[in-house]
Amino acid sequence: MRRRGRAGSVFVSPTHKRESPAVYPAVSADELKAGITGVVERLAHDPGRGAPLALIRRQDGGKFYIPAPEGLSMGKEIVMGETIHSDIGNIMPLGSIPEGTLVCNVELRPGDGGRVARASGAYGTVVSHTALGTELKLPSGRSVYLNGRCLATVGVISGSGRPDKPLLKAGGSYYRSQVRAEHWPHVRGQAMNAASHPFGGGRHKHPGKGTCTARSAPSGRKVGLIAARRAGRLKR
Repeated sequence: MRRRGRAGSVFVSPTHKRESPAVYPAVSADELKAGITGVVERLAHDPGRGAPLALIRRQDGGKFYIPAPEGLSMGKEIVMGETIHSDIGNIMPLGSIPEGTLVCNVELRPGDGGRVARASGAYGTVVSHTALGTELKLPSGRSVYLNGRCLATVGVISGSGRPDKPLLKAGGSYYRSQVRAEHWPHVRGQAMNAASHPFGGGRHKHPGKGTCTARSAPSGRKVGLIAARRAGRLKR
């Protein structure tokens, strides 16, 4: 933990290998009414992301990435707009999508670029259009009401069977964590030496000091209950 706090090159997140953020471009209401046409230029792999990315080249020369839904192929024409058909890959406002349609990469607020149903095999279902907004069934099974102007992609995110393959050995988990910049394996601080962790050292299995840490603590010391409002067992 103290070595990680120094932020050496070994512990820096490999973000320079990533392809690009996968968000919708900023478009106006007039552009949505007229419709924006684009073509799938290529399908790319993004390190640490389970689903492939689709590079969309717009008719005006601009480009953007979206998580690729199943059935999307290179050269396929994609349309972003309101009065279009709900074909696989088309990007439409929720208020214009027919009920019962499977959608992915859904915005929670108009213009946020897409926040919901972006993982491999994830999708939401447009249940109904009401006065409260469009009712969307989330991948978790919960239903929410969203603004009808929130954009969504028609279809299901690719790679639905990816989590079914087992990692089989520790090396698989190691490289999976490396590309995602995750800290793995997780070892208890009490089990470490004093030089490796603030809670390490000593013969007994206890931290040896308070486990609450100030939010202003240096990186190597910021372990345990960070800026906790309270500590100890809650007395009923």
